[in-house]
Amino acid sequence: MDLNQAYNNVAAVGNFPQIMQGFRQRSAETYARHAWQRDVAYGNALRERFDWYAQETAGAPTLLFIHGGYWQASDKDDYAFIAEGLIGAGFNVGLLEYTLAPEASMSTIVGQIGKALDYLLAHREAFNIGPQVVLCGHSAGGHLTALHRRHPLVSLAMPISGLMELEPISRCWLNDKLQLSAEEIRRYSPQRLIGDGAPLLVTVGGDELPELIRHSREYAAACREAGQAVSLIEVAGCHHFAVLDDLAKSDGEHLRALLKHISL
Repeated sequence: MDLNQAYNNVAAVGNFPQIMQGFRQRSAETYARHAWQRDVAYGNALRERFDWYAQETAGAPTLLFIHGGYWQASDKDDYAFIAEGLIGAGFNVGLLEYTLAPEASMSTIVGQIGKALDYLLAHREAFNIGPQVVLCGHSAGGHLTALHRRHPLVSLAMPISGLMELEPISRCWLNDKLQLSAEEIRRYSPQRLIGDGAPLLVTVGGDELPELIRHSREYAAACREAGQAVSLIEVAGCHHFAVLDDLAKSDGEHLRALLKHISL
């Protein structure tokens, strides 16, 4: 298998610049349409920040989103559009940021998401966070979601197109900036860390690269075999980036599944 091609989501879609331009435009509109707190600090590093939209209803359910970009690209500001359907359904929404590789190692990135969750747990009343908290991430963010599903703040984990085994990542172009160590591969591959944690709603696009689909299927199967509560949804007709369009929809498969898993 040519791993460089197997993990090249940008090449697979062909029109990535146009897709990202659309994401950024829609995100700007989402920020303008709703009352957000921007760049709230959860630590001292430049990118230890999050954006926050709070419902007026006390104790509203919350979705925390971690963006992808293979741990080395992108920004939370590009993905605010995913909040549209969620806000309409009564969710608080948080967009979590982290330092990118090569400035940050995988260990640092994983630790920063943990720090953000610790901060929100300590300040849950100030941010109107009720008992239902969905940790959600896309691609690299899906990997970080799976790693933190045991955090006490999290009641449901929803990794979208997550990367659950780091060994193949270490053997292709993605490792140029990540420089994963053998210890990091062992410690931070969710596929090797099947254990107790929040229930799982694992999703992946039906038209994604086979490797991305394999990661989600194998992780869901291993968790299910371990006796954990797992649902796996393969969203028909969606490539790696179109799954986020579905997340943004008020009638999308993601939101329908979320509403089944929590009580609103």
